[in-house]
Amino acid sequence: MFSVLYVTHPDEETARKLSRLLLEEKLIACANLFPIQSAYWWEGEVQTEGEWVSLLKTTSELYPLVEQRLLKLHPYDTPCIIRTEVQANESYERWIGESVVVPDQ
Repeated sequence: MFSVLYVTHPDEETARKLSRLLLEEKLIACANLFPIQSAYWWEGEVQTEGEWVSLLKTTSELYPLVEQRLLKLHPYDTPCIIRTEVQANESYERWIGESVVVPDQ
């Protein structure tokens, strides 16, 4: 099992920047980025706009650190960070674990 995080971003640049930073810090093994159209309630009104989504893959052990970094760096007041625990083929799960590093505490 490992964690996949669904995170929305205001634009492609932000999605790329945050994903790259988490990759360089070895907190995630992989990031997939794509544009979406969102509709949601904000400040009493329905908003519709384009956003970008990142799917971030990491170990379950590192999820709290990834969430902490995202909350610190994300430009939204209320960022969307959704975590799902998933299973994949054995070699892919092994690759996820080998691609990240648990920092010294």
